[in-house]
Parts: sequence; structure tokens; C-alpha cells
Amino acid sequence: MAADKKRYNMRISGLGGQGVVTSAHILGSCMDNAGKYASLVPFFGSEKRMAPVEAYVRASSEPIYEVGEVVYPDIILIYHSQVVTHGKSYTMPFYTGLKKNSLVIINTAHDVLEPEDMEVLRNLNAKVVQFDATELALKIAGTELATNMSMMGMLLGLTQLCTEEHIEAAVRERFLGNSFVASGGTASLDSAIEKKFKKKEDLLAKNMEVINATFEMASTINLDDGELITHLTV
Repeated sequence: MAADKKRYNMRISGLGGQGVVTSAHILGSCMDNAGKYASLVPFFGSEKRMAPVEAYVRASSEPIYEVGEVVYPDIILIYHSQVVTHGKSYTMPFYTGLKKNSLVIINTAHDVLEPEDMEVLRNLNAKVVQFDATELALKIAGTELATNMSMMGMLLGLTQLCTEEHIEAAVRERFLGNSFVASGGTASLDSAIEKKFKKKEDLLAKNMEVINATFEMASTINLDDGELITHLTV
């Protein structure tokens, strides 16, 4: 998969609570910050933890006119291995509609693909990148809630759709917004606001550490090495 490809259609599959929809929004903001284009659509049933969730993102250097489900993705991101092993996804099997010369990124520390899965992916000349995004999030940010940052960092590191500066601006906007007021009018309110802001700044910093780490990991991957699966150790 060429890093200079003009457009990527992505399907992100995971479970409720993993930040699938949040990362789709951040990806859209990244593209906007880079002067590019994106459209995104979340898709979920029960709004509860561990329920299946999908989000569809189109990212391009040219205007995008389509919205809705991505039926034929160039990239699939799997945020939880149960999407593969237990079928907890709205699109089954997980590689349904995958185009040739595509990319699949799976959050897993173990091999989860069955021989028949691997045969299909080989025939599509796909590239699979497996790494324990949750373990990386725990190691760096101290919370599995940063798993989506691991996955997003790996995606953007491999595709080079945006720079780390564009990503940081998008993450900052997501966590801090654009309307922070430095003074609340009273000493107690000032103190409360400052503490809340400091907490969010710390959260932002940890999430960026995760993203930067996955960018570095992505730089070691050769998508054209002929191997179906690349295993990365966290």
C-alpha cells in the first residue's frame, strides 16, 4: 500500500468503550488540520460497553462526496480480537469487501487469524500488522482507554496522512475544546478550573506519548516486504 495514495476508505471495528467513534472524529479533525478532506459515520446498536461498534472514515487529499457505510475498505482496523474470533462485528467476516493491496491493523498479542482468513488475505495481497495496542496504552498512558490512540497512531504512521503536529492539534481540540477560559472570577473557581485544565493537559500529553510511540513503531515496518503478517512487540 503506497503511503502517497490519494484516498483511503476505512472501516474501524471494535467493542463499546474502546473509543472507536472518538478516534474516527479525531481522524477527521487530523485531515482537516492538514488541509485535506474526510467524512465519517459511526454505526452501533446498543450504546453500552462491549457491544459491537463500527465507524467508517473516508480520508482524501481531494474533496469527498460520499457518506454512509464503507462497503469496500482499503484499510480495516480491529480494536478488539473478539471482532475476529467471536464475530462481534456488524460486518462479518471482518474482511468482507476488503480491496486488493489493502491494510489490516489488529490489536492483539497473539495470532488470531485462521488459515482460511490468511488465504483470503493473501489472495487480496493484503498486509496485516498485529501489535498489542492495549498493552502499549497501559504501559505509556496507564489506561487501556488510550488503546484507540495506539491504533490511530499506527494507522497514521503507516499512511502518513497527517503529521504528529496535525494529530496533536486534533487530540487537543477533542480533549480541551476551543473555549477554555483562564479566569473564572473568583479564587476558588480559578483553582478548580486550573486543576481541571491541568488534568486534561496531562491526559493529552499521555495520549500524545502513545501516538508518538506508535509512529516510531510504524517507521520500522516495510509494507512491501512480501510477508502477510508483521508482528510488533510492545
